[in-house]
Amino acid sequence: MKPETTFKELKASGYAHKTINEEIQHNLITRIQAKQPVFEGLVGYEDTVVPQLKKAILAGHHINLLGLRGQAKTRIARSMVDLLDEYMPVVKGSEINDSPFEPISKFAKDTLDELGDKTPIAWVHRSARFFEKLATPDVNISDLIGDIDPIKAATLKLPYSDERVLHYGMIPRANRCIFVLNELPDLQARIQVSLFNILQEGDIQIRGFQLRMPLDIQFVFTANPEDYTNRGSIVTPLKDRIGSQIFTHYPKNIALARAITEQEAKISQGDKAAIHIPELAKNLLEEVSFVARDSEYVDAKSGVSARLSISAMENLVAAGKLRMIETQTQSTTIRLVDFMSIIPSITGKIELVYEGEQEGADEVAKMLIDAAVLTQFNQLFPRIPKLEKAGTKTPYSDTIHWFEKNYLELNYTDTDEMFFTSLKSIKPLNELIEKNVAHLSDSDKDFCRELVLWALAVSNKLGKTATDAMYKFDAS
Repeated sequence: MKPETTFKELKASGYAHKTINEEIQHNLITRIQAKQPVFEGLVGYEDTVVPQLKKAILAGHHINLLGLRGQAKTRIARSMVDLLDEYMPVVKGSEINDSPFEPISKFAKDTLDELGDKTPIAWVHRSARFFEKLATPDVNISDLIGDIDPIKAATLKLPYSDERVLHYGMIPRANRCIFVLNELPDLQARIQVSLFNILQEGDIQIRGFQLRMPLDIQFVFTANPEDYTNRGSIVTPLKDRIGSQIFTHYPKNIALARAITEQEAKISQGDKAAIHIPELAKNLLEEVSFVARDSEYVDAKSGVSARLSISAMENLVAAGKLRMIETQTQSTTIRLVDFMSIIPSITGKIELVYEGEQEGADEVAKMLIDAAVLTQFNQLFPRIPKLEKAGTKTPYSDTIHWFEKNYLELNYTDTDEMFFTSLKSIKPLNELIEKNVAHLSDSDKDFCRELVLWALAVSNKLGKTATDAMYKFDAS
């Protein structure tokens, strides 16, 4: 905490008053010139969203971040706090962060008139200069702007015409700060109207008071395109007053998606050391989200949040951890059969259309995993022909024939040695692996053995049955 000072000492220190726009712009320019990262943790936005954010800040605009759920809109807004000065001087006791150089409340003006250079100055850390409000239908003007406080009037024996009876809402209290209003379309139209003057003229009016308070606020709004049609809308005059509207998006490729999941998933260092996740397993996990976004069963307007992959990764690791506990082993490797553990992560993160509801959430989740398996399989192996002419041999014929006389059970709780020994007992499958993916690591080759069997089962070349304890592959 920075020690208090006086107005005289503040002026003597050479401190120069800046608006919040000037402050953010100055720190942005400093970071760019020093070639430092401007927004930490915004993976995949380096060439799209971030350049637009920089331009909006340099233009001094209020910003509307428009995108589907799970596209880091709130993270972007919160990261702007890092562009504020570490400390900001305010008139001590001010409810609305009055600058001693440009006071706007009656309290600050009276204090400066009375004490002058002896006015005590407090310091506000940038972490306290971030205000966030979720726009819900029950939000009213008093919450955001303020109202007359009858208890204060009675306690201080003041008439209602006295400015001191006012109770400031969240927006005045966010003076010289960043104010984020999430899910803007959910705000009732009449409440949105109350924001017009703040965005255009920079001031507010509470009840019938004649005062105009020129607030200094950086507004950031977030909205989901779905909201425009399903729940509400941003009234046109308000939208017109927001300087820049920036579209967010989902990661463009698997590599970016993996980076986001690795950054956000809450996995302890101990679990990372004990539970090995093959590279192909990490890719497959991200592929599930990509497949879901294109699925006919999933509502595309609602989107598929990046939180699906994050939650799925945590569940996948939990499956490996549970196996270690049950088998009393010190390490394990994630397997394709473990992907059944991510079904709760999928069902909780997707909105289904009518056809999806008819299938059921669990069945749709399994279909998405199957589709992701086929997508990854086709990137590594020759495609499985749908129809085969009699006597024609395919790359998979020998493996399929092996199952005419044998079957394979893969138990979730088998130790790694037991599990992978069973997989390697299929000689034609070993030959297929060496022919197509010999360049991969041993753990990825092991994962590919499961991948091949799973893809053959999805393509109806093998039979696949499942219980709570194991998967069984046999002749279809």
